[in-house]
Amino acid sequence: MLADLTFAIGWVVAVSLFFEFVQGPQWAYYLFMVAGVAAYFGFFWSLDVAREQRKRS
Repeated sequence: MLADLTFAIGWVVAVSLFFEFVQGPQWAYYLFMVAGVAAYFGFFWSLDVAREQRKRS
């Protein structure tokens, strides 16, 4: 659960800082925030795959 919270905070901070710098449109900001859901599942899925491969070697 701590890893989930850390990922969520990191994603929100990264997207917020990025959009502060580029001054992008509001809809793109929200789109990046929603993309965090896919990024979350992709990141933790890749960790599971890496752990499985590590067990096999």
